[in-house]
Amino acid sequence: MKRILVTGAYGFLGRHTASLFKQKGCTVVGIGHGHWGFENPEDFGIDEWIEADIDQVGLSHITGHIDCVIHCAGGSSVGASIKHPFRELQRTVESTVNVLEFLRTKHPCAKLIYPSSAAVYGNQPDVPLPEDYKIVPFSPYGFYKKIVEDLCESYARNFGISSVIIRFFSVYGAGLQKQLLWDGCNKLSSGKEAVSFYGTGNETRDWLHVKDAAKLIYLLSNSPRKFEIVNGGSGIRIAIKEILSLLSIELQTSTNMQMGNENRPGDPKHYWADISKAQKLGWEPHFKIEDGLREYVQWFTLHKQGLLK
Repeated sequence: MKRILVTGAYGFLGRHTASLFKQKGCTVVGIGHGHWGFENPEDFGIDEWIEADIDQVGLSHITGHIDCVIHCAGGSSVGASIKHPFRELQRTVESTVNVLEFLRTKHPCAKLIYPSSAAVYGNQPDVPLPEDYKIVPFSPYGFYKKIVEDLCESYARNFGISSVIIRFFSVYGAGLQKQLLWDGCNKLSSGKEAVSFYGTGNETRDWLHVKDAAKLIYLLSNSPRKFEIVNGGSGIRIAIKEILSLLSIELQTSTNMQMGNENRPGDPKHYWADISKAQKLGWEPHFKIEDGLREYVQWFTLHKQGLLK
């Protein structure tokens, strides 16, 4: 039975990843910070929970063998990296160095799966981006992710630590309480006559359901290669204004949407994944955006009614 370590297992992607690996018969160890409340780590497939920082002291609490580390801990937004650049650098880069050293010194045969981001591509044309496309990050978040990718490649080349980088695009799903869907649902259900959003609405994103993201992580945990980079997206791009319109329909609201025509710092105009490499490895995204948004709005409605936490 494989023993998996998920850092940041309390978080959105971490929870879904832990749950899937448990379903596949693995033993799952989770480490990070989180106020579980009425929930339990076991509810998300976590057999052992360690409340600790992702540093050498925290990682020293992990005993027994580890077959794979899914390093979900770290900074998770462009906005936070602009507002708190040093803090987000520590969360993203320093935590990864600690994980790599943990593997180098104690578990050199274990594989590392790192959820990176499309932010490493930077502001690109409206075209599908393959993994070998030029890398020109322009937000601190993108630069930090690029640094981590370079560190993983260095440890693979110099110390034989096997790493897989997954450049996720816009991962979403029920339970995500940030970014466009959360902001959109809150504003569109506010009862106001009109609400405003950043940008022109013509900006595009490639949306990937979190369950499809977790399945890609699981597939790549069995990759035989020492170092690999794979895009994680749907391969379909959709305009922001269309996403907001779909949310409005699902929420059954007539609130008028206004676009402020001002982009937030660090946000690109377009992101669109070329997923042919992942498809050749045997993975396909299954959630259609319409179904995923319907699921999200149903969760949001119950959450706002106090029926879900």
